[in-house]
Amino acid sequence: MGAGYPLLFDGGVRRGADVLKALALGADAVLIGRPYVYGLAVGGQAGVERVIKQLWAEVDSSLSLLGAHSVRELDRSWLAEAPR
Repeated sequence: MGAGYPLLFDGGVRRGADVLKALALGADAVLIGRPYVYGLAVGGQAGVERVIKQLWAEVDSSLSLLGAHSVRELDRSWLAEAPR
């Protein structure tokens, strides 16, 4: 993006598909603050690990459904325009 700074997406990430949308829109990384905190509150370290594993599984599943092999393939062409 601009001036060589990484673009970090933070906010509203709840599912693996959200991660893929952010990456397709040009994010260099996606932050998962709330799901991480929810997992921590419910189950401590094990809860955080479970949240991360579940999110990663959703990313993997969504990639497969898209027919993509890697998040590196994603760009705006993978997104559909929202219905009006």
